[in-house]
Amino acid sequence: MTDEQAGEGSPHDHDTSDTARADDIAPGEKPKWRVLGPGLVVAATGIGAGDLIATLVAGSMYGYALLWAAVAGVIIKIFLVEGAGRWSLATGHSIFEGWRRLGKWTSVYFGPYILVWGFVYGATAMSASALPIYTVFPQIPFIAYAIFSGLVGAALVWFGRYHALEKVVAFFVGLMFVTVVGSAAFAAPNLLDALQGLIPTIPEGGLIYTLSIAGGVGGTITLAAYGYWLKEKGWYTPKWMKVMRIDNGFAYVLSGVFVIAMLIIGAELLHSANIAIESGDEGLVQLSDVLAAEYGAFVGHLFLIGFWAASFSSILGVWNGVSIMFADFWGRVRKRPEDHPARRSGGKYYKFYVLWLTFPPMLLLLLGKPVGIIIAYGVLGSFFMPFLAVTLLFLLNGRHMPKEWRNGWILNVVFVLITLIFLVLGVNQLISAFQPG
Repeated sequence: MTDEQAGEGSPHDHDTSDTARADDIAPGEKPKWRVLGPGLVVAATGIGAGDLIATLVAGSMYGYALLWAAVAGVIIKIFLVEGAGRWSLATGHSIFEGWRRLGKWTSVYFGPYILVWGFVYGATAMSASALPIYTVFPQIPFIAYAIFSGLVGAALVWFGRYHALEKVVAFFVGLMFVTVVGSAAFAAPNLLDALQGLIPTIPEGGLIYTLSIAGGVGGTITLAAYGYWLKEKGWYTPKWMKVMRIDNGFAYVLSGVFVIAMLIIGAELLHSANIAIESGDEGLVQLSDVLAAEYGAFVGHLFLIGFWAASFSSILGVWNGVSIMFADFWGRVRKRPEDHPARRSGGKYYKFYVLWLTFPPMLLLLLGKPVGIIIAYGVLGSFFMPFLAVTLLFLLNGRHMPKEWRNGWILNVVFVLITLIFLVLGVNQLISAFQPG
């Protein structure tokens, strides 16, 4: 039997351990918390060092004034990820197959985007994961930690086994909860001020920052990977719709806890003391120093563990989820059928992209980030979230979507508003990409 023949068959054949565990639930039975997983993976992957620092800086600049925007951001992501999951469960097709039904223009955008994004993000993720380790153990060169992080991430996801990824990510989420939420508890939040922060207001000169917090926290391309992880889990028909919605909602509420915890730390520890920190990953190291000075070295190191957990869980999630997306995309370009093993997790196209995320970005670690690549990254990236919101709006109302699972008018209004938010953010990011410095 050839590898191709061995890979053919129903979704049950792909990941028997997870599928069997998921299929223990009868259609009429209530979902059990033990089956939750894909939402946790997508949320943990999306909440990286960049999101933590963005929320932290918002808290340091405006106190609790943008707490409502952080909560709105979680709700936005719930809608977007639910839409991606609903499409996959209702149609049985991947999000990329959906995009192709909207026209070839989607591939013209997505192909260059996923390659440029992977090249730049690989270096960014490895650097973010290395920084907290280097802060504690500076005896070894920073680049060695960065390269090691990429190699370990690649090794852990090489075979594409979802159930193992889910368990590892759950461990990192637990670490993040203890360290990030624990640090917020040390900061002793002012509950009255926090409640006032739930009233929507936009600080003077803070419109773009408000939209960035509302729209930018919790992932970009990884949101679209949710449907692939659902299939890896063994959830691939409409009977899993309710379970998917609980999974997604629970996971993003949990990510909202992390976001609110970081805003509390920024508001209580930095804003009240008028302490400014850098907007890059280095800002999180500075925060650990502030925590150490205020509450002792143990708390400072505790936060660095959370910083590392957020960064490394993003490596694992991206190295797996976006590699599956690339495999699906490239398999479609090569005219392979949708159930072909090369278009799946662990296939040859998947492994190519794992290598693409790991080794070429090491050149950026060695040489710095060339201006041309960064501009291309900024231009292509500025359009992805509007691209996702607009395409989901069409897919969830289109003829390929079973009627009972299409958007109602309320959901359509929500998706239009989300699209407008991301268009404004996209234009702002596009302008920033061409600004010097």
